[in-house]
Amino acid sequence: MKTSELTGAALDWAVAKCEGIYFENLEEFEMYAGDYSTDWAQGGSIIERNLITIFRRDDEWYAYSSLSSTMDFHGATPLIAAMRCYVASKLGDEIVLPKELT
Repeated sequence: MKTSELTGAALDWAVAKCEGIYFENLEEFEMYAGDYSTDWAQGGSIIERNLITIFRRDDEWYAYSSLSSTMDFHGATPLIAAMRCYVASKLGDEIVLPKELT
């Protein structure tokens, strides 16, 4: 799936993977996974640590990281844009998701 299209559980799963957190199955993921794309307490530290800049243009939020060449990932919220940027910087423009998340 394209990183630029990740949302919800699929985006949170990808962020967890970037953070080095692996789950044996989807049930374990649902019980213990972070809400990186909706909770500033979890996503905020990733934004700070990876020097991700967030800005608003027209009706969407955009993010880019000073630590990588990932530029202008967008989303409906600042956290979605920033977490897409983070995932792209670590895993690339496309990732393979567990089939339950596609």
